Amino acid sequence: MLADVDGTLVTQDKVLTDRAVEAVHRLREADVLFAITSGRPPRGMAMLIEPLSLTTPIAAFNGGLIVDDQMATIEQHAVPKELVSPVVELMGSFGLAVWVYRGADWLVLDETGPHVDREAWTVKFPPTTVKNFDGVDEGVSKITGVSDDRDKMAKATEAARAQFGQHVSAAQSQPYYLDVTNPEANKGAVVQYLSGKYGLATEAIATIGDMPNDCLMFARSGMSIAMGNASAEVQRAARHVTTSNEDEGFANAVDRFVLA
Repeated sequence: MLADVDGTLVTQDKVLTDRAVEAVHRLREADVLFAITSGRPPRGMAMLIEPLSLTTPIAAFNGGLIVDDQMATIEQHAVPKELVSPVVELMGSFGLAVWVYRGADWLVLDETGPHVDREAWTVKFPPTTVKNFDGVDEGVSKITGVSDDRDKMAKATEAARAQFGQHVSAAQSQPYYLDVTNPEANKGAVVQYLSGKYGLATEAIATIGDMPNDCLMFARSGMSIAMGNASAEVQRAARHVTTSNEDEGFANAVDRFVLA
């Protein structure tokens, strides 16, 4: 079973509930492997390793950087270096704040910008403030555009896909985050990676998520589960729909669909 984190495995307040932890342990008792994937950086998922007893690879940046339970890199898919500056410029042209993730660094232009404090609290480490992103092009795992203006976000997402085509993956991991990664860094590719690593048919993998970027893993897996807090579009893309992340949706999905 492969799970998204924010909006899925944790509550809106980023809490991992006791029932969610117990559900993961029940999966293990039933010989079901459990893995996580997220737009978060690796360090932003480190706090989940101990309570969930994770031993499977952790797919950060929507699969852009896969690490083990000691945070050592297994595989990386960076944004093509020649596209980093154009992506940053495109996001800026739509009035989005821009964040760049390179290695273990989270780079921002304004530490007081939208959602910076919230993100720092979520991932448990602060960003590094830079004057500009000049020269930051090697080893970039993810570029994120941030805005609470949903119209701007929709237009920026469409423009990124139109301008860069198959050279990048552009998807919203939250209504206010547009993530641009390497085209091989998407949650559908994470399903394929786990399938190959463990010798499992993709049909034997269950996936659960709440955002449009989770639809790519829904399409590659044998069982897909959308959260009750997902949009109607995301719910239509899944085979099953569970309750919301505020109503133990993850644990309920494990009980009702996977272990059942």
